[in-house]
Amino acid sequence: MRPLHPIDLVFLSLEKRQQPMHVGGLFLFKIPPHASKDFIHDIVKDIKASTCSPVAPFNNTLNGLVWGEDNEFDLDHHFRHISLPHPGRIKELLTYISQEHGALLDRAKPLWTCTLIEGIEGERFALYFKIHHALVDGVGGMRLMEKSFAKDPYLHSMIPPWCIQKSTKTPKKKTLKAAFSFVKNIKQQIETSPQIVYQELKQTILHDRRFDPHYVTSFQAPKSMFNQRISGSRRFAAQSFEMSRIRQIAHALDITVNDTILSICSGALRQYLLHFNQLPAKPLIAMVPASIRADDSDVSNRLTMILANLATHTDSRLERTQLISQSVRTAKVRFKRMSQNQILSYSAFVYAAAGLNILSGAMPKKQAFNLVISSLPGPKDALYWNGARLEALYPASVVFDGQALNMTLTSYLDKLEVGLVACRNIVPKMQMLLTFLEDEISQYEQIVAEKEEHAVKS
Repeated sequence: MRPLHPIDLVFLSLEKRQQPMHVGGLFLFKIPPHASKDFIHDIVKDIKASTCSPVAPFNNTLNGLVWGEDNEFDLDHHFRHISLPHPGRIKELLTYISQEHGALLDRAKPLWTCTLIEGIEGERFALYFKIHHALVDGVGGMRLMEKSFAKDPYLHSMIPPWCIQKSTKTPKKKTLKAAFSFVKNIKQQIETSPQIVYQELKQTILHDRRFDPHYVTSFQAPKSMFNQRISGSRRFAAQSFEMSRIRQIAHALDITVNDTILSICSGALRQYLLHFNQLPAKPLIAMVPASIRADDSDVSNRLTMILANLATHTDSRLERTQLISQSVRTAKVRFKRMSQNQILSYSAFVYAAAGLNILSGAMPKKQAFNLVISSLPGPKDALYWNGARLEALYPASVVFDGQALNMTLTSYLDKLEVGLVACRNIVPKMQMLLTFLEDEISQYEQIVAEKEEHAVKS
């Protein structure tokens, strides 16, 4: 039995019918050349005939404040096989994912499902995984995914992803040690909370807010069209962009790749809100999850949050990029002053009001941030599953009451994979955001080209 981490408990507490708290991934594969016409059927048959036992976190069930093990595992509940109606365009695929992503997971069973989807045009098929955020965070989920697939295109008859064994089974003594360590960490967080909160509030309120214009508080996010009560209806959109384009922009502007991604997202959001005449006078604030995972684990949650000023109030892309980069740098400097436990304590204190507001809906007109933008490092090598090459992977995350749009991005090979999730009733024509992302990349490329041309002339 594994104790729930405090952040895991938060994700479980936030869940309600219109607010499912699972994350997901859409993995798009190319059927191997010269594969038999029964290629998909054979994979499904092998999976259903498999006698392997699921491993953590795929066998974990809720048991009070600990994760127990499911002794009555029902594969038919977790693994599904469907076929899209002809011609199986990407449009139909995304419509299905939109519907499925809005459905709650059954808490009486391990909190995940996997759907194999065939009939996709271009001789392709897909896997759609969804797993509760209480079981994994983004980095942990990416590690689970990488373990599930192979780098060898000739490796077939692979065991299902939920049966991938870890190198060794954790001895009972180590399990008990982990439990005691968990309790010790909680004790340390409680003991350090008053001190770290006092010191950090003294630093941030009396110094950072007063002397650093780039410090972002949890009270300055403006009201926007994204900040409304959500329904249970979802819309999912996805697209791939060349990562080399992003790196070239980052290098030319002397900023990080993550800051470049935030700048591109900011510009797309600005265009989108201007289209609907809904751009606030004050800049949007994004909550950017940041991993503080210090080991190679792939379960539970080890993350904090950075508030980034998206500078959507200015029409200058260079000014916008500078403001975004400076606000992120300010947050990172603050966290460098703290240990992992202190970061967790500080984050819990600073964002407690935001969490309670999302949970209770007591102040629907107040929000600590306008949306979530998450950027995750992904696989650098080509991956395969039973000989089928993984062509694309699109993340699908959560939205909350008061934050109806989530933009999650990850890398794969030389691509930036974008997955957008929104409440269907609040965010209209979400596909336009993908178009605006391409527009922003092109505009930044033009800025870089003009900068290089000017440098040559001078």
